[in-house]
Amino acid sequence: MDQIVERAATPAASDGADADGFRPAAVRYAGGAGTGGGEGLHRIGVNHRFSRVGLGFSYLRPGAWACLHFALAFDEGEEAASAVDCAAAGFDFLAADGSSLDLDHVPGLARSLLDPQVAWIPGPALLGPEPFRIAFRVPDQAQGLVVTLRSWRNTREIGVADPVLRLGEPDPEAGPRRRSLAGEGLTLRYALAEEIALVLRGQIYAARADEHAARVRLLYRDRAGAEIAPPYADAVSVPGLGAVINLSAQPQARRFTLTLRPPPGAASVELAFGVWEDAPAASEVELIGLPELALEDDFRLESLCDDDLLDAPTFLARLAGRLGLPGGVPASWLAASEAPAPAILAQARALRAGPDRSLRVEGARVILSLAGLPDWTLPEAPDWREDPYRSVAWRLAYQSLAWLLPLAARADGAIRAPGIAAAWSRANPWGQPADGLSLHPAALAPRGEVLASLLTGEDAPVRAELAAEAARHGFALAEIVSQNTLARALHGLQAAAALLALARALPGFAFSEHWESLARDSLTHGFDALLPEDGRFAEASPVRRLDLLSHGRAIAAALGEAEPGPAIRRRVEAALPGLAGLLDPGGRLPPFGDAPAGLDPAAWIARLGARGRDLVAEREATPIPESRTAGMLALRDHGLERGWGHFALTHAAQSPHGHRDCTSFTFATGARRWIVEGGGAEGVEVGPARHYLLSSRAHNVAIPDGRETVAGSGRITARLARDGARVLKLVTGVHGPGYAHARLFLVLDDLSGMAVIDRFERPGRAVSFEGRLHLSPDALVALANPRRALAQQDGRRLEFLAVALKGQPAGMEAGFGRNDRPHAMEGFCAAGSGGLRPAPVLRYTFTGRGRVCGGVVIAAEAEAEQRLVRLLAESEVRRLVEE
Repeated sequence: MDQIVERAATPAASDGADADGFRPAAVRYAGGAGTGGGEGLHRIGVNHRFSRVGLGFSYLRPGAWACLHFALAFDEGEEAASAVDCAAAGFDFLAADGSSLDLDHVPGLARSLLDPQVAWIPGPALLGPEPFRIAFRVPDQAQGLVVTLRSWRNTREIGVADPVLRLGEPDPEAGPRRRSLAGEGLTLRYALAEEIALVLRGQIYAARADEHAARVRLLYRDRAGAEIAPPYADAVSVPGLGAVINLSAQPQARRFTLTLRPPPGAASVELAFGVWEDAPAASEVELIGLPELALEDDFRLESLCDDDLLDAPTFLARLAGRLGLPGGVPASWLAASEAPAPAILAQARALRAGPDRSLRVEGARVILSLAGLPDWTLPEAPDWREDPYRSVAWRLAYQSLAWLLPLAARADGAIRAPGIAAAWSRANPWGQPADGLSLHPAALAPRGEVLASLLTGEDAPVRAELAAEAARHGFALAEIVSQNTLARALHGLQAAAALLALARALPGFAFSEHWESLARDSLTHGFDALLPEDGRFAEASPVRRLDLLSHGRAIAAALGEAEPGPAIRRRVEAALPGLAGLLDPGGRLPPFGDAPAGLDPAAWIARLGARGRDLVAEREATPIPESRTAGMLALRDHGLERGWGHFALTHAAQSPHGHRDCTSFTFATGARRWIVEGGGAEGVEVGPARHYLLSSRAHNVAIPDGRETVAGSGRITARLARDGARVLKLVTGVHGPGYAHARLFLVLDDLSGMAVIDRFERPGRAVSFEGRLHLSPDALVALANPRRALAQQDGRRLEFLAVALKGQPAGMEAGFGRNDRPHAMEGFCAAGSGGLRPAPVLRYTFTGRGRVCGGVVIAAEAEAEQRLVRLLAESEVRRLVEE
């Protein structure tokens, strides 16, 4: 182990950490972790999740982007060498008095159950020689931080050397939304289930410790909506306020647990969070994140199932017993709604891809076509462990049972589909599923909606069995929704939509009204986070944005005029034209972020649009406000003689586990797509292929000193219109606090050419960078000299000229499909079926000291190249480059 720690220390020692970074002020070990035998050296054991090193940092800069650096060394026999989550880094942010902040969103990190926030550390096969870096935006409330480097999948000890935290300048962009309790405060409303107690967990933060920082006012109502007068259990009656619970803020970040025991006859409860009336006018008190809601312990899914493998009817019988119902399961629980349950997720899928073609019937055979993979015949008696293509995406689609809906729509499938669903239920007792992926929200939510849709069958025994399984799915989805862990993800909206469908499919079930209130609340807050009123997206990928709008359209239709339906409808209508404006003349969206193969974005947008309105045609006549494209920009030219052209750029914020594509671009001219993206889709590619497609190596970005980009964002700081061209300047923070980076684009109006220029500054140090351009797999690339390359495609040519403005050019290289080392893989695009397709990649390099600036001119003809070179020499453009 000592040799491993020494190897970890070697690269870190040359990183100049002491010059501009903070070392841990305190270090703690647990679970078999310990010191590495020297200053700054540590080791993590293999007691998964519990072997850990805790690193304490002080004097954070609220609102600034920070970057944690540390070197890693692994044993040569590490079995999880290719795992993307070999180890974990947990982040616990602290208020000024040292209390922990349970924040619901920290840009650059992801929510976690074991640690408040987390970033995953890949295995050694996916890591290069440079120190590992994790970037994040310091929360506005945070003054300190404890980082926990934790064992996860590793099978051998891991060495860690010289962890250093570097702080950047304050972020000029607004931080995550804060929920102030001053003024009107915040009101939450929930329907109750059979007068069962609700447990609410949350956290209050006060800028200064205050014994009476906040309070919550309780108000219970009966089924008719009339108020039930206090007193209430565990609440104090205050004149003028009613029943109140004090929420002290000593320490500053104070977690609270409210056990709400409703009075007899109560059907709903309102919780009004606010500050006390005698609080200072400028009192800074807020609710950290959304509270977590749960039923009392006896009615949690884990408690109801215990360690028993219960089938659905037995689960329902146990629930009736817990409620003390002498007659067992009431018939009203199993009665289906007269109106069919809203198939929200099925409608969203139809908006995405048109009519459902996942299933066809040939005689007695049921043939499935899932996840873009070849047809597969369903066995007469499936065991639900099937995995014919070794594909995660296929398994999720199979376990979702969404393919039963087109079968149920057939005249001969109305009986067959419920029978197959009932067979799935019998083969999957809770706690021991046939396939563990069936519990993933991507399968669980659509399957819940399918069960809700199948409850209208005439076979009473099967319908009762499906109703019991639907109720069990409702419990699972309600717990996912109420935990808020997925509140900022599409999976969270899908879970809430499925819960809404189940609540409406079982109107007589004791928990249905409670589920509907949970679903509505989750949908309200989910769209607040992912698609605010101004139409800006939190999601970077255009395809995921369209998915969000498709779900929004279907959810709004299901809710009608009931909130939050109208609010969601307005946001969808505000955001849709911006996405239509990104389409190229060939009907494709820029492939930034996840971009699954086989989609028709133009048809998708047409299905989403209002009747009688052509958004694709409108994009030419109506300028789209930049706020509606949210971090993306597109230029197009129809070029009737030359052929159409298109330029697209993304500077959207990079998420913790998303594509590292901020400042990447695509370029088409002469009706040919030349500069392309790696593409890919979640659940299709896995392992090293997925890791590569997410990395900056798969995108058209610049990489300084061999260090790939980290989480962060870019913003357009200048625009010019010059001599038939547009000039755009981006300033980014995706290279960490150690680099000042700007990227300049010059794009000719007729899109016959463009230039991309990068400037990196690192005062007093040597600095170099490598730019990458990924060309269409159908293109041929050749080098003419160290500064010029040529590409050819379908009889058309494109030329590349390297230009140095500060520093020296250091050569140009062309590659094609290198995969000898997973951590250095390059020159591939997603094939659409889980594999990778080799593609040409052009690399150009510049080097200097303190500051280096250069890039490439890309032109389809000599005249366009000359115009761009002249533009780069103009004083106003040079000023943008040099500032």
